[in-house]
This record gives sequence, structure tokens and C-alpha cells, in this order.
Amino acid sequence: MKNLYINNRFFFTLFGVGFTYILAFFFPVLMWVAHGLLTLVVIAFIVDYMLLFNQKNAIQAQRILPEKLSNGDQNSIKVDLKNNYPFTIKTKVIDEIPFQFQKRDFNIERTIDKNKNILFEYILEPKERGEYSFGNLNVFARSPLGLVSKRFTFQKEAMLPSYPSFIHLRKYELMALQNEFLLGGIKKIRKLGHTMEFEQIKEYVPGDDVRTINWKATSKRNQLMVNQFQDEKSQRIFMLIDNGRTMQMPFNGLSLLDYSINATMALSHIILKKNDRAGMMTFSKKTEYKVAADNKSGQLRKISEALYNIQTNSYESDFSRLYQDVKYTIGQRSLILLFTNFEILDAVNRQMKYLRGIAKNHLLVIIFFKNSELQSLINTNPENIQEVYDEIIAEKFEYEKKLIIQELRKYGIYTVYTLPENLNIEVINKYLEIKARGIL
Repeated sequence: MKNLYINNRFFFTLFGVGFTYILAFFFPVLMWVAHGLLTLVVIAFIVDYMLLFNQKNAIQAQRILPEKLSNGDQNSIKVDLKNNYPFTIKTKVIDEIPFQFQKRDFNIERTIDKNKNILFEYILEPKERGEYSFGNLNVFARSPLGLVSKRFTFQKEAMLPSYPSFIHLRKYELMALQNEFLLGGIKKIRKLGHTMEFEQIKEYVPGDDVRTINWKATSKRNQLMVNQFQDEKSQRIFMLIDNGRTMQMPFNGLSLLDYSINATMALSHIILKKNDRAGMMTFSKKTEYKVAADNKSGQLRKISEALYNIQTNSYESDFSRLYQDVKYTIGQRSLILLFTNFEILDAVNRQMKYLRGIAKNHLLVIIFFKNSELQSLINTNPENIQEVYDEIIAEKFEYEKKLIIQELRKYGIYTVYTLPENLNIEVINKYLEIKARGIL
């Protein structure tokens, strides 16, 4: 009897019978009518019960889950329902979705013809990485009489991991291809490097590195000849993610850390498609979750696994430790994209010597964020003194960010200053621009 549920229709019917008995108190002739109605209700209840509970495996249901959830994206969860009753039924599906969604009103109603099945889906949008546990898939079936329902329970436990955003990787790949055409007119700076990709032997001219002198060719030509090398075609791209307290700020349900992680996944996919080498590490008090730059087939999965467990902490990030680790970990010149968040110029000045130290040996791009809440206060029409003050303060913070960009540019440090929701596109565009210009 634990799967028996009495519907509202039954109680409404009983209310009607009770009201008939009340009328019979004033009009005794209605007493037999009330008795007859009560008898019909009891018989209908028994018949309804027998229809629903007299058949085994009358309902078959299956929750079709993806292999993993994509954080910050809309994920489709499908439910397959089959009706084995010899009559049309109405069903109410209540799926016990993970507690992280805080969805207490989940209820999907469907009508299924006899011996038919239906497939429907609903959307879940996770806002944090980690494990999401599903409970029971409950299906309540009722016959055309509709007095009682029978509960069917399926798939009592299911767990899905939520990984950094991966659903739209293909979309970003197509967008990157489109942007390459737009960047086609950019002048490329051809640089001569000292990698192992040999280009040619040429005559020595003042300014050439004496370490590249080819002594055999010099003896044959009786004049100084040097080896000329090209920049390495498979370039190293490192993404450094600050997971200190400055990255805890939430926008639209996602923290700045999660936006940075999703952007790292999207950019890593594009980097590997361009045959460059993608690597990453996180830092706060120390660097951790390091993935060496590589372009092997399993590199994207390796980066995804490393990003899965990253969480923010309450520490202030130690850029001096970051500088030391970058110096000893990343030996060759690389493109370094540093995801962090500076709010005031003083915060940048405190870390400037370490940022300049990194930029001395690498091409450094600092990525920080616009505050979308403050942006909504700028260029408005204030209607009272409080709104005027709010707009002035918002403009002050925006001006501070522009000073940060100018200060970084003075030392040859590139920047990406963007709204969190536009981060993926802006970062990919900056990478493609740097690659098109050949400045790495």
C-alpha cells in the first residue's frame, strides 16, 4: 500500500457525497441518493485500484543521462516512458534531481496511450563543478477514473560529475576559424629564434648572434656564415589561473574562477587544433594542478581532469611564488595568459615587479574582469542623489581599471579586460591575434 496515493478527485467526490447528506437532513428524500452516490464512489475506488495494481511492470521508465555535465551550460536530461496498461494513462513524473539545483517544484505531466512510449527531456544548468547525485525517478500513474495513483520508482541512485564547460567547444572552433579570416590583414612580425627548426645558412652581418656561427660553412666560403633558425611552429601556451579570494566574486551564478576555468577549456581546445602546445597551472599561496604544455591526443582530457577539482580559497595570491615557479618550470619563451582580478591600481603596483619579471622572458597577457553590476550604473539617467553618487563611484572604479591597463602596457604586458560572460570569445580572439601577428 506504500505506492498507493489518493488523488484530489477522490476527495472532491467525497465532498459532493457529504454535501448530499447535508441536504438530506433537510430533504429526507435525498438520503437514498446520498447512499447510492457513496456506494458508487466506493465501487469506483475499488475498480480504479484493481486497474492500476493488478498488473506487474505496467510502467517502464528510464532516465537517460549524459556521461558528464558541462558546468555553466544547459545540459539535456532525457526520460523514456512506456505504458504497458491496456488503457490510456496520465502520468506525473517527479525526478529527484541533485540538491545543488534547489529545485523543489519539479513536476512533468504527460498522457500516454496504451502500449505506447514517449521520450521527453528537461534542462539542468549546473553552476559549480563537482559531483551531482540524482535520487529516485518517480512516476505516478492514474487511470481514466483518476481517483487513485500508483507510484513507480526507477533508478534509485545515479551520480554525474560536472566538468568545466565542454559542450560549446565545437562552436568556439568555428568562431575561431571565422576570426582568422578577419585577422588576415594583420601585419605579421617575422622573428628569428634559436629553436631547433633550422631555416638556412647566410652570411654574417653585424648584429647576428655569434653563437650561431657555422664554422664548417665559414671555412668553405672563407667568410663568416651563420645558421638562421625559425621560431618554433608548435608554440607553448600556458594558462595560469588565480584561485585566491579575488576570484570568488559571483556573476550570474558562476564565480570568476569558474568563468576562467571554462575559458581555459575553450582556449585549450583551440590551441590544440592549431597544433600548439597547451599547458596550465593554478596558484594562490603556491602553484598546483600543473599540466605541462603538450599537444598529444589526450592533452585536453588531462587539462579537464586537472580543472575539475579546483576551488577558490581565502588566501591572497602570492605572485612572488608564482614568479619563482614560472621561472623554474617554464624554461622556453611561451605565451602566458594569467587569469586574475585587479580592482585598484595599488594592487597591480604591489605585484608589478613580479609581473615584469615574468614578462621579461615570456609574452604575458593579464586577463581581468569588468564588474557587470557597476557597468549597469554607468551612463544612466540618475533620478535622485543616491543614484548620482552610485554612478560617480562606478565611473571611478572604471577609470581605475583603465589606469591599470595603461600601467601594464608601459612594461609590454598585454591585457584582456572583459565582462565575465564574454571571456571565452575575448581570450580566443587575443590568442588568435597574437598568433597572427607572430609576436611570440
